[in-house]
Amino acid sequence: MVGLSLGERQFIQGGIAQDLRSDGRKRLTYRPIGVETGVIPQASGSARVRMGATEVIASVKAELGRPSTLHPDKGKVAIYVDCSPTAEPMFEGRGGEELSTELSVALQRCLLGGKSGGGAAIDLSSLVVVEGKICWDLYIDGLVVSSDGNLLDALGAAIKAALSNTGIPRANVASSVLGDEQPEVDISDEEFLQFDTSSIPVIVTLTKVGKHYIVDATAEEESQMSSAVSISVNRQGHICGLTKRGGTGLDPSIILDMISVAKHVSEQLINKLDSEIAAAEADEEES
Repeated sequence: MVGLSLGERQFIQGGIAQDLRSDGRKRLTYRPIGVETGVIPQASGSARVRMGATEVIASVKAELGRPSTLHPDKGKVAIYVDCSPTAEPMFEGRGGEELSTELSVALQRCLLGGKSGGGAAIDLSSLVVVEGKICWDLYIDGLVVSSDGNLLDALGAAIKAALSNTGIPRANVASSVLGDEQPEVDISDEEFLQFDTSSIPVIVTLTKVGKHYIVDATAEEESQMSSAVSISVNRQGHICGLTKRGGTGLDPSIILDMISVAKHVSEQLINKLDSEIAAAEADEEES
């Protein structure tokens, strides 16, 4: 927890009320965003994202598995987050474990929570090789390297960039079989399918401080929040998931306004992130 004096707290809250935050940003302005891809060579895809002094890494590992009996036409995705103790003293021991679990659950809700076709964040049906028998399982790991607020949005951005960087080997079914026998699958070492990230959303967290809410809150600003709502929005403007933290309740009309603001902000964030990912991929190909 960030320890602030009364004067510092009043300075932060007063600045937000006047739409001029401590670092000179407006309420709905993000810090500079930097993206690197291919940072973990042994992974199927990986990326590092920096938002101000917050730095996170996401990696994707694709492995062949068997679809669940409930969803034979879909692959599976699991998301795990680890908060490095070197990123923040409070991450040592139980504090880090609790935050890791909280972030993992929030990412699952925001990125995998879509039920309808339009709002589905990650297209799990694209991971099926043979319906009911073979699918790709994606294991997504997030690591918090440096923490200065807004971890969920940064991790969501890193996962989107890592998935964009992910190449899934082409799987050719060698023979058709009957009954419960597993088909033989030939995995290509040379042909890779790029993961379609066009519908993968960004996460926009609106942090309420006093009567106003801000995006991309720093750790100091988060220490003054009454509540925060994280909304995942894709390029089509569909809401893919929503999660709230903080003890203070919010009126439904405020949440509806937050969703409207998140949709507006997400357009700029997606464009910025896509531009940074494209530049990072170009740099990776040149090196």
